[in-house]
Amino acid sequence: MKVFHGTEEYRDFLRNTGSGKGTAVALGKFDGIHLGHAKLIDAMIEEAGKRGLNTLLFTFDKPFASYFTGEKPEVLTTNKEREEAVREWGIDHLLEYPLRSDTVSVSPEDFVDKVLIEGINTKFIAAGPDMSYGSGGKGNITSLRESSRGRFEVLEVEKVKLKGETVSSTLVRDRLKKGEMEEVRELLSRPYSVSGKVSHGRKLGASILNMPTVNIMPEEYKLLPPFGVYFSETVVGSERFKSITNIGIKPTVQEMGQVNCETFLYGFAEDLYGENIRVELLHFLREEKKFNSMEDLKKAMHDDMLSGEEYFNKTADMED
Repeated sequence: MKVFHGTEEYRDFLRNTGSGKGTAVALGKFDGIHLGHAKLIDAMIEEAGKRGLNTLLFTFDKPFASYFTGEKPEVLTTNKEREEAVREWGIDHLLEYPLRSDTVSVSPEDFVDKVLIEGINTKFIAAGPDMSYGSGGKGNITSLRESSRGRFEVLEVEKVKLKGETVSSTLVRDRLKKGEMEEVRELLSRPYSVSGKVSHGRKLGASILNMPTVNIMPEEYKLLPPFGVYFSETVVGSERFKSITNIGIKPTVQEMGQVNCETFLYGFAEDLYGENIRVELLHFLREEKKFNSMEDLKKAMHDDMLSGEEYFNKTADMED
């Protein structure tokens, strides 16, 4: 899969490769890549196969809030995580459309003509019923269909409902902020995860608590669940390890702590410094708290570890 950072890059690619197949496009923000997004992407891939088209996920290089309001956005999926997810889907290309003064001021008509037609040679588009495009978001699914004028086909992909609720990024955020990790997993069809490169911590887990841990710093805009302890699985390369994770600032051992993700991997003692890992959060155990002493902290972590062993034994029994 190739990643493009604007229509100019994609147009040059088409010109240089001589690809005249045309492009099937899945259009959206794709924050979280939840069940609704999956339905849209699958529809695009299916229709592209019927028509012999390239597949392309068209999204944006930054959250809209960060551009229009200057606020710090909270994203379910970072750009890197989105790229990894799309790559696993087998999509040909990912295009991150830049949000700049010149791109956000493009009229809906010019967006269709100059971006979709001239820029990426669109022949088919899959989009949700609430999609918008062009300056001020004035374009919608109806105007997109009207603007196609036979140049491309438009498929409106209906929303997905789960337990009577419409699946959306907003719903995922709501459940995540409540620490309802099992429900988040259902909405995403995978566990919510935090990824990063292992960095050196204070090594208190190994030296004082006899629980060697690995630390990663969540990306700046990554939305995190409530600070606390989670049962987790940690992906290292192609291997998976049962683990227990603390997300927070570790108030017992530092006054002005930076938020980090600290994980103990059951049955694993290798040095992972500098390695990229993914921590999948399965179940919220308890809130982070400040203990009165290191002994109290040590006891709590020991109890957490035993609770984790019990949790994984039960889940293993259920899977058998």
